Amino acid sequence: MNDDNQADKVVREWRENAFYWQKHRDPIRRMFEPITEALIADGGIVQGQSVLDVAGGSGEPSLTISERVGPTGSVMCSDVAGEMVNIAQSEAQRVGLTNIEFRQCAADSLPFENDSFDVVVCRLGAMFFPDPLAAMREMLRVTTPSGVIALAVWGKSELNPFFSLSDAALERQLPAPAPADRDAPGAFRFAESGTLARILQQAGASEVREHPFEFQLVAPFTPKEFWGMRSETSGTLREKLATLSQEQRDLVAQEVEVAATRFFSNNQMSLPAQVIIVTGRKS
Repeated sequence: MNDDNQADKVVREWRENAFYWQKHRDPIRRMFEPITEALIADGGIVQGQSVLDVAGGSGEPSLTISERVGPTGSVMCSDVAGEMVNIAQSEAQRVGLTNIEFRQCAADSLPFENDSFDVVVCRLGAMFFPDPLAAMREMLRVTTPSGVIALAVWGKSELNPFFSLSDAALERQLPAPAPADRDAPGAFRFAESGTLARILQQAGASEVREHPFEFQLVAPFTPKEFWGMRSETSGTLREKLATLSQEQRDLVAQEVEVAATRFFSNNQMSLPAQVIIVTGRKS
């Protein structure tokens, strides 16, 4: 699949995801809050700074960062899917944030002037960029001299039962998949240590560092509610489930819910998780 087709597929999937991300907005915000805090810390984000959030989706980490930089700072929330941008903008208006703006744009074609932002962040978006190197170059271009880029991507699948629980159940109902293209957009594209860091270095960043960040995905879910959220918010999962019979879909749901039970107590989910945090500085 060429880059144009990949880009079209990514945009289409996230446009379709928007409704479900809005539906499950509150638990998603809570689950990924530790990643947001890690990006704020590693990016050195403080009051008064200007921050660009690339692939900001339905509004996080943009909304949290806008509170952190305060009235003397500013945030630009960008995403390739207009539907996601609209959700983020509505939420900002609902909570009364006035230091945040929104723009629909692709990561590899940012409509901002050179040296515009003190910090550029991307939470769980870089894995889906059709051209990651072009995106890193664009992010560096719009960062101020000595400014920071901070990125978070998923670690390996086996360290993230959020994914592996459903993947294992689906594998028993679907034919064996063709070998995955390691360079294609996907959740675990940069799960191998050093993969994204090398691209950021190639783009021209200095002081590039990475570290694994382990945390718990916490949300007020039962196993059944977890599967409902998981199966709706992933376009890949929805696509695979659509190929199964109702009986097979019921079997997958049952298996996921049973396997997930050990991570739940008193209607509270706590799943172990790992992301890789990559930072670099504009020379």
